[in-house]
Amino acid sequence: MIKPTIPSGTRDFSPEEVYKRQYIFSTVRSVFEKYGYQPIETPTMETLSTLEGKYGEEGDRLLYRVLNSGDFLKEVDKPKLETRNSKLLLSEISEKGLRYDLTVPFARYVVMHQNEITFPFKRYQMQPVFRADRPQRGRYREFFQCDADVVGSDSLLNEMELIRIYDEVFTALKLNVTIKVNNRKVLAGMAESSNAIEKLIDITIAIDKLDIIGIQGVRQVLTEKGISESQLQIIERFFGLQGKFNDKLSSAKKLLSSSETGMKGIFELEKVDEYLAMSGATKNPVEVDFTLARGLNYYTGAIIEVKPNDVSMGSLGGGGRYDDLTGMFGLKGVSGVGISFGADRIYDVMEELKLFPASAAKGTQVLFCYFDEAFQNYCLPLVKQVRDAGVAAEIYPSPEKMKKQLKYANDKKIPFVAVVGAHEMQSGKLAFKDMESGEQTGLTIDEIIQRIR
Repeated sequence: MIKPTIPSGTRDFSPEEVYKRQYIFSTVRSVFEKYGYQPIETPTMETLSTLEGKYGEEGDRLLYRVLNSGDFLKEVDKPKLETRNSKLLLSEISEKGLRYDLTVPFARYVVMHQNEITFPFKRYQMQPVFRADRPQRGRYREFFQCDADVVGSDSLLNEMELIRIYDEVFTALKLNVTIKVNNRKVLAGMAESSNAIEKLIDITIAIDKLDIIGIQGVRQVLTEKGISESQLQIIERFFGLQGKFNDKLSSAKKLLSSSETGMKGIFELEKVDEYLAMSGATKNPVEVDFTLARGLNYYTGAIIEVKPNDVSMGSLGGGGRYDDLTGMFGLKGVSGVGISFGADRIYDVMEELKLFPASAAKGTQVLFCYFDEAFQNYCLPLVKQVRDAGVAAEIYPSPEKMKKQLKYANDKKIPFVAVVGAHEMQSGKLAFKDMESGEQTGLTIDEIIQRIR
């Protein structure tokens, strides 16, 4: 007998968990749509030519590749097979992969549908993504992302609104977070100032791991990549900058005075802060963090990340600007910026902090119980009436002992039970029981509907 199991890094979700996840999704969706974003969906699989080379060396390593259908080894040269080198064979035996994120498929979508959409195009997308990562707390191999992106506009108003979307969603979920921002141009300026611009990718990948490996770990990684001690000291000056938003920017200007690219990044950060101030205070703090890199090659401007304040957990979301992403698919000059919510991590944090409201797990509201088939038939039109009124209702499927029927309601956490017997049929008032308090009253079907509402 085969023992049932699921792949490491994936999960089943119970009804209660799905209700809570839907609560997160509906909250995020409502804010997306309030800001004018429209939904799209893309395939779970993309061609590897779409995915590869868009996420850096580490991202390519974490891609799930799908073997070609049929006898995928049939056309492979025998000498290649005999090398027993899977990397050498990959391009011939695999043409597709599972999507790593939603941003690159979105860029591909924009290029393919450019004649059908209106620019600036504001879309949101809520689908699972897949990464061959090492599973750990808050990190899964299959997980949902909730993305919002706008392409066809280089206005920094978009960055401001995406920050406000983060602020509104996490305020609605009652999650205290810090929204951190940086700019890829500042990172490039940092590399220029230390005469290490050719090592920009290495620097951003290392900095992105600062929270995990610490400053000494970053030093070691960069030293191994050929960064000298004097260059490291210049880079570390950015890490030590203190103060509020504008104070950090003022200090960074002095360090970046010789870098035109870095100064442009500072200007963009100042402009976003100015727009935020004009549009009203955020509920959650927005901070500049010059160690924020997010390690993805396609960011060219703003970088955004959200960290929870009340629990130890990685980022709950992130994003940034990617001016040239669609150019990889042949559509030049289309600027884009977007953010993503890590729904699975948000769920874990809300569960740990007990932030889900009782209404989040709202399922069946009333169970109709009865003693025999005659009472069952009496219940049927009443159940329809309750459902027609928009109230989730069930009827127990057979006239079992009342104890068994009530246990079913308790096990499913159904808050109310309506019991029908001879007296109830004659009076037209059902025995309506509150399963939490144990209180029982006689109510008509209309009164039951009003009570539940």
